[in-house]
Amino acid sequence: MRSFFIVVIAIVLFFSNINAQDTSSYQKEIFELDNRAMPYRLLLPKDFDENKQYPFILVLHGAGERGNDNESQLVHGSNLFLKNEVREKYPAIVVFPQCATNSTWASIGYGGNGQFTYYKKGQPTNDMLLLEGLIKSLKKKYKINKDQMYVGGLSMGGMGTFELVRRNPKMFIAAFPICGGANPAIANRIKKTHWWVFHGDADKVVPSKYSTSMVNALQNVDSDVTYSLYPNVGHNSWDNAFAEAELLPWLFSISK
Repeated sequence: MRSFFIVVIAIVLFFSNINAQDTSSYQKEIFELDNRAMPYRLLLPKDFDENKQYPFILVLHGAGERGNDNESQLVHGSNLFLKNEVREKYPAIVVFPQCATNSTWASIGYGGNGQFTYYKKGQPTNDMLLLEGLIKSLKKKYKINKDQMYVGGLSMGGMGTFELVRRNPKMFIAAFPICGGANPAIANRIKKTHWWVFHGDADKVVPSKYSTSMVNALQNVDSDVTYSLYPNVGHNSWDNAFAEAELLPWLFSISK
């Protein structure tokens, strides 16, 4: 029995080391602007060639991963882009920025009990301005393919995805907000982006009505939008979204 537990512990430690090694493939970086800083993690393609253009993927985390440890933002979604088959088939520059504690990506109002107010033209938060500065800086540093810039995020990051595209409607060709929301009045401004929206119909933290209203508004302006509303799934619909076999093929098939 003792030898059995030793084997089990060895296996656990083995896979823990693999996960740690994988996570460390994301370089730790800090972007600074006007005496403010934003931590972010950067994953470059295998055999990165500085003279070659690459697609760009930005992933925005949720409220639970805020802070400045430059670690928490990798909790959800980062493993998808570390898979060998993904890195081989879809070489890209992948960025996971981290929003500060007590801040948000998008300017929103919260009334408790899943009640959110989304503004049509809200003032940008400090972290949104830092985020836009980070993107600008990365476009100068790396040869990013401007025809293949993608953004997605979960919960607060899903809201941030809508907001970032609203503020930069010509920048991102495709977006995948997960359990987020926005003001339907912005649909016409963001209609040229291709959308795949995800939500769980049992979500009590951010009710699915917010994604549903955005999908309806985008459909009404003839935007290319797909909606995956998962039955009996709560707020963690990001697990379903990142497990979608067609997510990356869909994303990389879209170009300006």
